[in-house]
Amino acid sequence: MVRGKVELKRIENTASRQVTFSKRRNGLLKKAYELSVLCDAEVALMIFSQKGKLYEFSSSNMQKTIEKYREHVKKDENCNPEMEVNTQQLKDEAAIIQQKIEQLEAAQRKFLGQDLVSCSLDELSELDSKLEHTLRTIRARKAQLFKEQIDKLKAKERYLLEENARLCQENKSLSQKRVVNPPQQHSMKQKDVVICSHASSQFSDVETELFVGLRLY
Repeated sequence: MVRGKVELKRIENTASRQVTFSKRRNGLLKKAYELSVLCDAEVALMIFSQKGKLYEFSSSNMQKTIEKYREHVKKDENCNPEMEVNTQQLKDEAAIIQQKIEQLEAAQRKFLGQDLVSCSLDELSELDSKLEHTLRTIRARKAQLFKEQIDKLKAKERYLLEENARLCQENKSLSQKRVVNPPQQHSMKQKDVVICSHASSQFSDVETELFVGLRLY
């Protein structure tokens, strides 16, 4: 199982920070000693506490190890002159970029109407011209957006008018069909009335007289 990366931060409690420093310091010194013994390595370790107290370990001689380190670093610098040149070029480029950033920030403040006391009449005239040009550009873009919105609304209006005309035409055609072909239900009712009238005339000829008693023939 892979555990998530633990975020380290400064211990705020002074007593807990001192206890942790002592434990970790002793553990680090022990690991340095073990590395020098197990691997026959030349190890030098220096630790400064928060109050500036020095704790160190050296498998041979601390001063000799430091001198060896300095000679090694100097040798690397002499062997890599291009790295030093590149580093200087990067520093110069960083300084130029920082200067441009400062100039842009100063120009932005002037555009906002700030820090104008140090500006001359020519600088203020140039600033006025730039602002006027910027305003014309903004207004042109604003007018273009308004025109596009109006064109969209007009197109939508035409579509709605056409749709309304189509629906009116369909409604008119449907009404005309109803007039030409009236419903058959009314004629069927008239036919039923005629049939019922005929049946009633037939049944009217049947004798319906009722007689109670003995009939003499």
